[in-house]
Amino acid sequence: MYDMYRENILDHAKNPRYRGILQPCDIDFEGSNPLCGDHLHLTMRVDEHNHITEIGWEGDGCAISQASASMLGERIIGKTLEEVRQITKEDIFEMLGIPLSANRVKCALLSLKVLKVGAYGLADWQKTEDEDED
Repeated sequence: MYDMYRENILDHAKNPRYRGILQPCDIDFEGSNPLCGDHLHLTMRVDEHNHITEIGWEGDGCAISQASASMLGERIIGKTLEEVRQITKEDIFEMLGIPLSANRVKCALLSLKVLKVGAYGLADWQKTEDEDED
């Protein structure tokens, strides 16, 4: 059942979409997962209507973190910043499509964290992190 998703993750990890840093850009933020060493630098261009027109990223890390960044890039191109703000942890897990161990959850969520903190600030990410605790 999960083979299709695993193949998709490996494809995105080996052939990442939107790889490369945009200069100039409107949003530029980077973050890392100190537990495993995954690192992501995300850049985006946004038009006058707050639509994401381009995304570029560079990163190092496991297949899950790299695939998550690539998949998230595909998902957010053309969307408004407000639409992107609604993306949840569950959306990322669904996008990846495989069960994740506790150690891999932070790997999977690094791209969402860098996106949300870069675009909206740390408080927005903390609200996302706290979703499960309500």
